[in-house]
Amino acid sequence: MTESGTILREAPLDDITSSSMIQTRKLLPYEPLRESDVFWKKRVWRLIDTREKMNKPFAFPGRPFFQILIDAIKNEEKPMRVFADEDFKQELTLEQIDKQLFKMDSTEVQDPVTYEKSVVITRNDINFEDVKRYRVKEIWYFDKQLSTQKVRILGIAPLITIRADQGSTIGESPLFWVYYPEAREYLVRETVFNPSNDASQISWEDLMEMRYFSSYIIKVSNVGDQRLQNQFGSGRDMLLESEKLKQSIFNYENDLWVH
Repeated sequence: MTESGTILREAPLDDITSSSMIQTRKLLPYEPLRESDVFWKKRVWRLIDTREKMNKPFAFPGRPFFQILIDAIKNEEKPMRVFADEDFKQELTLEQIDKQLFKMDSTEVQDPVTYEKSVVITRNDINFEDVKRYRVKEIWYFDKQLSTQKVRILGIAPLITIRADQGSTIGESPLFWVYYPEAREYLVRETVFNPSNDASQISWEDLMEMRYFSSYIIKVSNVGDQRLQNQFGSGRDMLLESEKLKQSIFNYENDLWVH
């Protein structure tokens, strides 16, 4: 009861039981890996499109993936680091991130009574719906100690559409890069929406590690540092080449045993 006599009550539970399993989970560290055990490795860049059916959880309005990243970046106790480049060398400050998350627009407005014109400055924040694709950087490698092929994600970048003054689309650019090994600490406590079963909960760290997402390759490490789009365009030919590269990576382990 407060000083004014008001009785304090707990907020109603929007469930049949309290849910705390994901929030209290602890992150399991990666298994130790020695440089001498890495027999082969290849850097791979992928594209995740949230409009694909399998990737719908990334755009779940109740808790979109983009909002999870922003909340981790602005975490008061331990903010998650983000970078301007995919090599994770140029760390961004919170002020720099804020400037990227909104833009100031000027609009000319006419007073309906006096007919005088004035310029109104408005702030337009980036909405999670504006982020429709994510770029993922990862390394596929062969661990000769375990005689298995594995993959580790290095970074994730939300992409924003770049438009010309006339409104036409020019391309897309990363807002920032998240260093995934550090992001795991935050993602392990975030629940993924399961469209089939509300009681079946997995974390975003589970989803990424178990690769419950649809994607296609846009680049593999090469001497010219060229993307597939530069070589094959952005149509069917690029997707076919992406599938070939995906298959060649998967086949590497089998080829070792054959030869």
